[in-house]
Amino acid sequence: QVQLVESGGGLVQAGGSLSLSCVVSERTSSRYAMGWFRQAPGKEREFVAAIIWSSGGTYYADSVKGRFTISRDNAKNTVYLQMNSLKPEDTAVYYCATRQWFLTPASVPDPSTYNQWGQGTQVTVSS
Repeated sequence: QVQLVESGGGLVQAGGSLSLSCVVSERTSSRYAMGWFRQAPGKEREFVAAIIWSSGGTYYADSVKGRFTISRDNAKNTVYLQMNSLKPEDTAVYYCATRQWFLTPASVPDPSTYNQWGQGTQVTVSS
């Protein structure tokens, strides 16, 4: 069973930055895609960013484009989410997720297409 462990969440003021990490318990090159999602209280889980492991291709939600950057380190089996210019509306629990098999570009933002999930890390942005 693949395990994903997120870290790096915390409390930050608006305009600040945080960097999240997600360590995968197995060789990440066997994964097709890694994604970051978030869920705020009372809201559905939403797509934030994803990376296709083999090509390095990236996808972003419009709400974070230009502020967040997803990246990977194959040697460390780790995916990162660098979050800059944070806003109070970015407050949520952030989850990383992985999918082993091919995803069409249209399916990348759909959380139901990811197979394994981490436990989440809280990000709180104060105004």
